[in-house]
Amino acid sequence: MNRNKRRRGAGTTRSVVSGRQVLIAQAALAGGLALALVMKELPGVVRELRIYRMTGGPRANRRYP
Repeated sequence: MNRNKRRRGAGTTRSVVSGRQVLIAQAALAGGLALALVMKELPGVVRELRIYRMTGGPRANRRYP
């Protein structure tokens, strides 16, 4: 009997998914969600950086307490 496929009952074949395939699928899903979050938040980050540069950045210690 093949270790990757096992027969159950009459004529039903079940495909066995390995643990490595499950981990790859989970990593792809997590990576996709992280990418979607970064893309969603990118305009706000750009806006905050623009405000930070307009206020003088790290050199504005004396002007903005």
